[in-house]
Amino acid sequence: MTQTIAPRVRTLVLLLLAVTGALLAGAGPASAHAALTGSDPRQGAVVDRAPAQVSLTFSERVAVDGDALRVLDPRGKRVDDGEPAGAGGTTYTVRLHSGLPDGTYTVTYRVVSADSHPVAGAFTFSIGAPSKTSVPAAGQEAGGGIVGLLYGAGRYVSYAGFVVLAGGAAFVLACWQRGSGVRAVQRLVVSGWLALTAATLLLLLLRGSYTGSGKLGDVFDLTLLGQVLQTKAGASLVSRLLLLAAAALFIAVLFGTYAKHVADADGTDGAGDEEAAKEKRDLTFGLAAGGAVVAAGLAASWAMAEHASTGLQPGVAMPVDIVHLLAVAAWLGGLAALLVALYRTSGEAPVEAVAVRRFSRVAFGSVLALAATGIYQSWRQLGSWTAFTDTRYGQLLLVKLGLVVVLVGVASFSRRWTARLAEAGPAAVRGRTAGPAEDRAEEPGEESRTEPVKERVAVRAAAGDPERAAQLARQRAAVEAARRKRLRDADPDRSGLRRSVLAETCVAVVLLAVTTALTQTEPGRTEEGARAAASSAASSSGALTLDLPFDTGGEDGEGVVRIDLDPARVGGNTLHVYVERPDGRAFDVPELKIALTLPSRDIGPLPVVPDHITTGHWSASGVQIPMGGDWKIAATVRTSDIDQVTVSKNAQIG
Repeated sequence: MTQTIAPRVRTLVLLLLAVTGALLAGAGPASAHAALTGSDPRQGAVVDRAPAQVSLTFSERVAVDGDALRVLDPRGKRVDDGEPAGAGGTTYTVRLHSGLPDGTYTVTYRVVSADSHPVAGAFTFSIGAPSKTSVPAAGQEAGGGIVGLLYGAGRYVSYAGFVVLAGGAAFVLACWQRGSGVRAVQRLVVSGWLALTAATLLLLLLRGSYTGSGKLGDVFDLTLLGQVLQTKAGASLVSRLLLLAAAALFIAVLFGTYAKHVADADGTDGAGDEEAAKEKRDLTFGLAAGGAVVAAGLAASWAMAEHASTGLQPGVAMPVDIVHLLAVAAWLGGLAALLVALYRTSGEAPVEAVAVRRFSRVAFGSVLALAATGIYQSWRQLGSWTAFTDTRYGQLLLVKLGLVVVLVGVASFSRRWTARLAEAGPAAVRGRTAGPAEDRAEEPGEESRTEPVKERVAVRAAAGDPERAAQLARQRAAVEAARRKRLRDADPDRSGLRRSVLAETCVAVVLLAVTTALTQTEPGRTEEGARAAASSAASSSGALTLDLPFDTGGEDGEGVVRIDLDPARVGGNTLHVYVERPDGRAFDVPELKIALTLPSRDIGPLPVVPDHITTGHWSASGVQIPMGGDWKIAATVRTSDIDQVTVSKNAQIG
């Protein structure tokens, strides 16, 4: 059995890495946490005169730099003047050149939301009449490319490092103080510190490019780094690095001075017992207090710069977020430390049943804290039951809740094995551990008496042969390792506990990946609020008018289709269609069809067959728009038996 454990563990680790990679890759660039809720001119609008400025309104406060808002003419040349106005607010304006000619203009924006996530996008408006443009309005994204992928990976590693660092140290202090002297546990906690430090440095270097150009070459731009240090996200990363320096001192004391005190307290007897125990208690209290402050500070470095720092009730949300992160670390990080203790400690010093029972109580308390803080966070970020299914944040949250339920279910099996381990007690464990083979080996038989003699002879024979001595040392190490594994795996209750804890850890790794994706996703409340604001803006704007120039290629095949949709919002609408020649005269065409499509929701095309009213005029009433969004309105015009063309344009309909 022991020979098959390592391959199984390696297989599970590789599987978990693959699943985690898929989750991170599937997350894509960070979703916009501040949404564009309105603009003037609005998206797709056709205005008679050139506006003096363009304004954009977002769902929350955003930060912009001098190059954040651009207005480009049909050839891609910038026509905006000066830096955006409206610092620190939700609405920003940029002035335009005077005397702009007719045509289609593209507005692009790249800002940073209040929760430190980049937001980018683009839309078009036209002056006089729409025209062809060389500027793509689609494909604008923030936090994408190789920089976005590295930034997402850095976020995941930073969360994992914090969980292992804080949870592993808490496991040692609260559950298994002897673990401070166990090399495998020491390596685990130190690895968490190294991972968190390296990831924080990486995020600090990537931050400027991540929220700006997205170019890998800008990572080492010192000017950009200086600008990052003046932002809220940069300040949180720097404070995290300073706290990690304090955490390094904490780790040195925990695995140095404290481990020595624990060993001395366990080894003393007589009059020295009370004094050694008192020194150990004092040091334990000091480390626990200092470690709690450092861990809370590290957790606050996330809370002060992300979802909790903006939106509804930030004064309550940030402390709740800190408690949530600490509970996650105590549970999942302690789980990782317990797994290492069960798999990597030797047969002479296995983790005691009392330590497992203590962790079981800590994990139970952490689950209660997670439930309480999670309910509040869900209410704050979603705001409605429909957001669970209608927003990406809600869908990810449902996946996270499902994983938590699975994790709690697996943990219940671990608690059963823990109870059995506690009921058996040390004596019973030793009794089960000592099998017939060991009993016979301990008997003073001929084989046991001759074994030390054979070993001494082998040692003397290898004294003058370094190669033989090294081979003998390897053999002795292999025998000792096999003996330790045999002793470790002989207890069925301990083996069952190891398997259930391993299963818990596997689920926890995937859960951490989903949590990381959640932190990069626009909260459901924000998304629904942006939809409502966009719908309200569309409703207040009145009828929608679109001019669609067409050319079927035949004789008298040129003209303009003008579409009026009133009131251009969800529900019933009245549609008027006018067909005019290039000189403005109305004329009839043999066939005219209208279709509406909402690509983002896979709705449509919804056909509309208007009735002919008079020359060049068609109308349809009761045109139903099922939901708001960026609709594609297409007109199919036939000017002869063989000459036909379909023209379309997108428009925001509430």
